[in-house]
Amino acid sequence: MMVSYILKKRILLLFALVMVAPTFAPAQDANNTAPADDQAWDVHVQSTVVGQGHPSFPADYTGANSLTPGASVRETVSVDVTGGVRLWRGGEFFGDLLMWQGYGLNNSLGAAGFPNAEAYRVGKTYPDLFLCRAYLRETIGFGGGRVATDGESGGTRDARNLTFTVGHLSAKDIFDSNVYSNDGRTQFMNWVLVANGAWDYPADTLGFTNGATVEFNTRAWSGRLGIFEVSEIANGIRMDWNLAHAWSSVAEVERRYSLKGHAGALRLLAFDTRAHMGSYQETIDDPSLGENVVLTAAYRYKYGFGINMEQEIRRNLGVFARLGWNDGKNQTYEFTDVDRTATAGLIPKGERWRRKQDTVGVAVVLNGISAVHRQYLAAGGLGITVGDGALDYRAERMMEMYYNWKISKHFQLTPDYQFAQDPAYNHARGPVEILALRFHTEF
Repeated sequence: MMVSYILKKRILLLFALVMVAPTFAPAQDANNTAPADDQAWDVHVQSTVVGQGHPSFPADYTGANSLTPGASVRETVSVDVTGGVRLWRGGEFFGDLLMWQGYGLNNSLGAAGFPNAEAYRVGKTYPDLFLCRAYLRETIGFGGGRVATDGESGGTRDARNLTFTVGHLSAKDIFDSNVYSNDGRTQFMNWVLVANGAWDYPADTLGFTNGATVEFNTRAWSGRLGIFEVSEIANGIRMDWNLAHAWSSVAEVERRYSLKGHAGALRLLAFDTRAHMGSYQETIDDPSLGENVVLTAAYRYKYGFGINMEQEIRRNLGVFARLGWNDGKNQTYEFTDVDRTATAGLIPKGERWRRKQDTVGVAVVLNGISAVHRQYLAAGGLGITVGDGALDYRAERMMEMYYNWKISKHFQLTPDYQFAQDPAYNHARGPVEILALRFHTEF
């Protein structure tokens, strides 16, 4: 154990030294691409501080996973040093060293659509370091003109390309992106506005995993396939290396288009997760288990689908929507307790009031669960994020509004308001008003 600990610290130290090395960019050719025999480095630093709280709210009873009905305030802090290096023409390495500290409201329990995307399920009183990304990417071009890359090292690439990614990363780095609702550090903060809530996406407690993906891109279309590890236990920190029985596969097709000169995109997602899951029905059928779904764990599957849309309506005004569904038969394993979800939002920029860099976001959320999932919670079962000990079921309805004030090139301040009706699907609790102030810096 001591050798493993020392090795881990040395790897983190080496990575930190690489990340703070001086940056440089090579001379560029006529196509704005780096020569094959040069290297291009890029390093970014971000910090996000969130203070979030709610006043007292009504609740007929309180269970193990209930949002505390008394007034509460919590804070989270994150600092990332991210970097990319071009290893050869088409080959890149990316890394992300994360420092984080703090707690979500009630230790990130009490709402399926949890209100702080910066809050992990395992809080920390003191700062901790975590190497959350370390992966390789290889891009093979097939012509079709040049387009800008989305990699850390910048530059351009062929519009038609095949891209392979392998290593330690977030499945959300590749799938289910949305230009208006994707980043909890600068956009909406609610979990199900950052990712499709019905996609039980593969991740450890901090949201990362090991995996490999392949993408084929043209100017208008993209197709993506990915295979990832899942946790050893539901949303645990250790991954399950029984790869013959434990894995999560994801497929996505994306169509980009222009509607009367306004950019839009439509994405269709499907997933199949195999993990050591418990069964809701088996748990309900055996009262001796005491509603402990873990006691029925076996290698089972969960599958589902998602639709993701973004559309610019006019200059500086866009809309987005997501729909999601999963089979809801077996326990929620990685993300949050949502089997059906619908989200939609409107995002105007501040040009009309002479604040071109400011952004306003308004979104609504509707979350639901399957019939057997309801029975399990009503009997006293607990999920990853919800479980009041009983259940007067209603769909979880939420609304979020934010104003992202771009103070300067590197600093943003965001007041955020969320309203939760029937949090954790329970009509006996709430409504809850949640206020937050987020300070974000990036260099």
